[in-house]
Amino acid sequence: MDAQGRGRADDIDPADQWVLNPNTGEYELRLPASPPQSGVPSPRRPPASDAAPPARGRTQAPGRPRPETPGRTVPPSRRRRGAPEEPLPGRRGRRPAKKAAKGKKALLWTGGAMAFVLVAGAGAAYFYIEHLNDNIASVSDDGASTGGFQKDKAINILLIGTDKRTGKGNESYGDSGSVGHADTTILLHVSKDRSNATALSIPRDLIVDVPDCPTTQEDGSQKIIPGTPQARFNTSLGQDGRTPSCTMRTVTELTGVKPDNFMVADFNAVKTLTSAVGGVEVCLGKDIDDPDSHLKLSKGTHTIEGEQALAFVRTRHAVGFGGDLSRIGLQQQFLSALMRKLKSNDTLTSPSKMLDLAEAGTKALTVDSQLDSIGKLKDLGLELGKLDTKNLTFTTTPVIDNPTEKVKSTVVLNESTAPQVFDMIKNDVSFTAVKQQKKKEAAAVAARLKGTKAPASEVRVRILNGGADPGSAQETLSWLQVEEGVTKSENAGNAPAELAKTTLEYAPDQADQARRLADIMGLPGSAMKPGESVENAQGVPAMTLTLGKDFKGAGASLTAPSKAPEGVDKSTADKVECAE
Repeated sequence: MDAQGRGRADDIDPADQWVLNPNTGEYELRLPASPPQSGVPSPRRPPASDAAPPARGRTQAPGRPRPETPGRTVPPSRRRRGAPEEPLPGRRGRRPAKKAAKGKKALLWTGGAMAFVLVAGAGAAYFYIEHLNDNIASVSDDGASTGGFQKDKAINILLIGTDKRTGKGNESYGDSGSVGHADTTILLHVSKDRSNATALSIPRDLIVDVPDCPTTQEDGSQKIIPGTPQARFNTSLGQDGRTPSCTMRTVTELTGVKPDNFMVADFNAVKTLTSAVGGVEVCLGKDIDDPDSHLKLSKGTHTIEGEQALAFVRTRHAVGFGGDLSRIGLQQQFLSALMRKLKSNDTLTSPSKMLDLAEAGTKALTVDSQLDSIGKLKDLGLELGKLDTKNLTFTTTPVIDNPTEKVKSTVVLNESTAPQVFDMIKNDVSFTAVKQQKKKEAAAVAARLKGTKAPASEVRVRILNGGADPGSAQETLSWLQVEEGVTKSENAGNAPAELAKTTLEYAPDQADQARRLADIMGLPGSAMKPGESVENAQGVPAMTLTLGKDFKGAGASLTAPSKAPEGVDKSTADKVECAE
């Protein structure tokens, strides 16, 4: 306590806030009543007891009982930090202790008080964490995810915004009686080294094949909801009782990327999260007055939150061509602004905003069963926090108007560019020019493809199936022998374990053979693994080609594109772009 604070009634020693509960025999933190200062819930008080709590203050030295004054009970006075001990009435004061002993005792007391403060803080944090855990709503991933994100791997999170009217004040938004379709869907890919990320929007009106969906019902039973071929993407959620795990399976079927986790947000999420950070800054290239979304803003830059923020992400008739693709652009601008605000010092250094965010986020989001605790959400947040907004790219699945429709209301994949975009995400390729953190390693991998190449007739290789479709090893063998002249090849059956990616292992003296086979098959340098040769069926040293889960078929290149295809719209989260 400093000199200016002495004598104030609200200056309470932290140690005096811990009281023995006679019912449990344990000390508990009891805070003085005060007006609420934040959204942090106070620890619950124990049941009232007739037993008086033990006297607090100066402790007795072991083996030296304190004499009592007949006829009166004198409670020990509480000694303030740094103040000298006062003798009780009728007692002589103690002899002054030696300086060394006094210093040691002061050190012990200070350490004990600090321990009490830390424990008190931990106790309050524990109750708050439990409170946040109670806020979190979760549903089963039904086996559709990878099992949850991992810190040492690339991360794929599926973000789903529904059009379900939940919460007070949302009656005028969305479709009346909607079961909550996948109205806004973004696949967020974060690179393994956390240097970059891609947010891929999937149009709600994209025609896709919705697969069969094993779903956990409210009573815990399992039900397989039949798939629907050639349906709007947004029907992957809500329709026929489909849960977010069905949307997750649909995304995997569409992109080839299996999400680690999902998060579902309704209208309230937009309102509460923007209010928690004090609003986000957006820009319009023209005046907007949209009676459908209730958005009315003039041309220029505005800070929006709450109802106005929801109107902003819901409007579509007043921007672009008035369709869903135009609204996607607005939503990407909004999310970029929210990301900038979340990473700003204005937010990160404000305890009240961080607490408001924790409250809003845990109440507004529904997550999968692999992400159902504040600890897991915190770990995910720390991984996402490593991103630089200039390397977070927003893009949209390449599509074209549905050619089977006279009145254009749906879209289909642009087959000339969409596969390349999906491959970039699957192979962890950035959409922005990110500085390589491991230049030497990247150069070494690229160098494996450089040098002389042996003739195809001299390539000797064993082919194993390590996770590709059944029959892939035999198909590849036939193709290599008949089409490419690699006659010294054989089918070695199934690999001991499945691999995510195809690999080619070879001995140092087989490097020229490896380069030829990589050239024929379209293997990237990262697929080439210098190692050892293995004897083939004839007892001759051979390379080992193991077809992984990424194998697409004989003749299909496995080299990922190095940049986004021409014509694909993209923007980065660090820039403010004005919507027209």
